[in-house]
Amino acid sequence: MQYLYHLANASLTLRLVEYLTTCAYIPSNIVTVISQIDGWVVNIKMKSTLDAQQDKNVKAVLNELGVVYSPSKLINSVLMELEKGTTITNVMRRYQVAIVCHGIPQSDEIKIFRKHFIDGLGYCPQYLA
Repeated sequence: MQYLYHLANASLTLRLVEYLTTCAYIPSNIVTVISQIDGWVVNIKMKSTLDAQQDKNVKAVLNELGVVYSPSKLINSVLMELEKGTTITNVMRRYQVAIVCHGIPQSDEIKIFRKHFIDGLGYCPQYLA
């Protein structure tokens, strides 16, 4: 199963990652978080399928926090490269995108990214709030 969503800011993204790590019925999964100027792209790829009610529950949370994302050609290429096993660094260098995390979801990576970005800018843009 795969879910691809766009979230408006870092707080919503953190809430989603925390939900994914604490929800008992969600199997181990790969989560890719990409930061963009207009928000965050979150790709959730599960190794096994959920039953119908669990799928509805996950979609309800995702729809509450963001919107279904139809990937651009660039993001589609990024996700395909990551799936093929290309390193995050090589993908970021090749496609000029900010991949915040890829693999088992960890909210610490998002928090660190946000802090370093805000420190570098000297202010907090809305999508990093």
